[in-house]
Amino acid sequence: MDNNFAEIEHKFSEYLKRKGLRVTPQRQKILNAFLRTEDHVSMEELFLAIRKTDASVGQVTVYRTLKLLCEAGIASAVNFEEGVVRYEPRDLHHHDHLVCEKCGRKIEFINESIEKLQEAVCHEHDFIPTSHHMILYGICPACQKKED
Repeated sequence: MDNNFAEIEHKFSEYLKRKGLRVTPQRQKILNAFLRTEDHVSMEELFLAIRKTDASVGQVTVYRTLKLLCEAGIASAVNFEEGVVRYEPRDLHHHDHLVCEKCGRKIEFINESIEKLQEAVCHEHDFIPTSHHMILYGICPACQKKED
């Protein structure tokens, strides 16, 4: 991730310059904290994590920077239907999600058959996809056992 981090930092810096925006220490801290998150993070969660080490970073700055990260292709916004938008780094690989309706657990998965089917559907309709998020809702194995 650290080698990749330098590439992502450079990509973000170049994006900001193209937009006529400055590369500020606050934006760098937000990017760093975002890339180090272990899970899908909300703006509020990221803000609170950053505030633990730097009280000078404001909530609006975190929100605007997350928006810039999405525009730059570094982050993806994911709506798990829980009343808050969550963000995740765009990996080198695409993945989809399984979400448990009981405990909220999120499982990432990759399935080449699904990806090929989506490509075929787009081709069939002469449609050029730009992005997608697939989320399947259900009950995870642990919660199924609790119900027994």
